[in-house]
Amino acid sequence: MRKILSIFAAALLTVTSVTMAKAGDLSEILADGVVKIAVPESFAPFGSVGASGEHEGYDVDVAKLIAEDLGVKLELVPVVSKQRIPFLETDRVDLVVSVMGANPSRAKSINFSSAYAPFYSGAFASSKLDISSPDDLSGLTVGVTGGTLEDLELTKVAPSDAKITRFGDNAATLSAFTSGQVQVLVTGNTAAASLTEADPNLDLERKYIIKDSPCFIGVKKGNEDLLRWVNVFILHKKLGGNLDAISRKWLGQALPPLPAL
Repeated sequence: MRKILSIFAAALLTVTSVTMAKAGDLSEILADGVVKIAVPESFAPFGSVGASGEHEGYDVDVAKLIAEDLGVKLELVPVVSKQRIPFLETDRVDLVVSVMGANPSRAKSINFSSAYAPFYSGAFASSKLDISSPDDLSGLTVGVTGGTLEDLELTKVAPSDAKITRFGDNAATLSAFTSGQVQVLVTGNTAAASLTEADPNLDLERKYIIKDSPCFIGVKKGNEDLLRWVNVFILHKKLGGNLDAISRKWLGQALPPLPAL
């Protein structure tokens, strides 16, 4: 009887040990020599298939840095928005680096790192214009896509003498700025980035952020060692300028202050 109990206890200990060593935690990744990271399937400039046929973008560069610092091979897993959390929960990926905002609802299912990338609506204009708040739009011509979040937020705070022109779509809004029809462009940072990507010499800089929704890395619940490592990684890349360089490369703007969790 004692022998049977000993065998049962040993088996139980083995099962418990396997359960505690959750797939995708830091020790597992280091032992396997591979990290699987979800990146955007088609959401430029954060992640998409480039002219070379390879995936590229802000999130892809961050994923490459993660693998490099871990000293393991990188396996990119392109995902659409609805796949991000399910892929993490079912161990199809170890991390989600895919333009994901943090909110209380998502935090019920997964953990979030500190923010690693900016995603926001802002006011953009030439470096020659001194603009740091809505009040500074006084007397200036401002272009925005009508009915958008940017339009709603701008309307709330713009001075009465700001000359706001609302366009039917983003293409028309962006064109209005490049053609000189408006002095200030109010849009999302990815839209502004598309202009500087098309014309690297374009004098366009972020003046102030209207509405902020930064991106966070998703980590499976229970993988606490990995979460702590990711937060140290983000801090290190902020202080070292790596994330700033990635932001300038893909968004055409310096990395703004980002929240830490």
